[in-house]
Amino acid sequence: MKHYQGYFIDLDGTIYAGKKRIPAAKRFIERLQAANVPFLFVTNNTTKLPNDVVANLANNHDIHVNESNVYTAGLATADFMNDDADADHRRAYVIGETGLVDALTNRGFEITSDNPDYVVVGLDTEVTYEKFCIATLAIQHGAKFIGTNPDTNIPNERGMLPGAGSLVDLVRYATQVEPTLIGKPKAVILANALKIIGLNKDQVVMVGDNYMTDISAGINFGIDTLLVYTGVSTKEQIAQKQIKPTWQIDSLDEWQVDD
Repeated sequence: MKHYQGYFIDLDGTIYAGKKRIPAAKRFIERLQAANVPFLFVTNNTTKLPNDVVANLANNHDIHVNESNVYTAGLATADFMNDDADADHRRAYVIGETGLVDALTNRGFEITSDNPDYVVVGLDTEVTYEKFCIATLAIQHGAKFIGTNPDTNIPNERGMLPGAGSLVDLVRYATQVEPTLIGKPKAVILANALKIIGLNKDQVVMVGDNYMTDISAGINFGIDTLLVYTGVSTKEQIAQKQIKPTWQIDSLDEWQVDD
């Protein structure tokens, strides 16, 4: 095992399984905290604010962290656009929920359907045909097309529901314009996370349960990866992959944290 000075960590499937606790994950986070090793929960969720994530971890999983430990695809989208935009082009039309809208507003973007400079598409459980029409027309008139993440589905007690990527792809199909995608497995979100944690690539590791998002994001960004078999990916699936995770474990209890 390699000693890492920082950790990027997925949430669902890694730290918890929906509403179900993963006790080894709580012990893993507490080992990081005891050793004063910095970590960021890097999640493709754009509907929640960091304080919502913190509250969920505390109230439902007895894991106690700070908002500074949470980096969502919504925040990553806002950070990317803040770096991309100039002072005169900070108008955005958003298909998305509070976590995304607030992240953009906090970065000084005006949320509007009137001649936006950007169209941002994320998960929106109250999306309408008219919202898609506005987004499509704005992109046709030159607005930059940003997708928060490419997730095709999200797990729910009802089953696998459409994810943000499904909404992004509808707009892509309607406009024939390829979006700039921010969340995992794209490298953008990890590039931003690396700036926040203040370390070099060889000092951090991406921890997750899903090869197609978490591990692929780490591979695409060029950092080490740690796959834990508590969620989506199986050993049989990984055996077929040409590029393997740097590390594979059955439980986070197996992973040693050095101070």
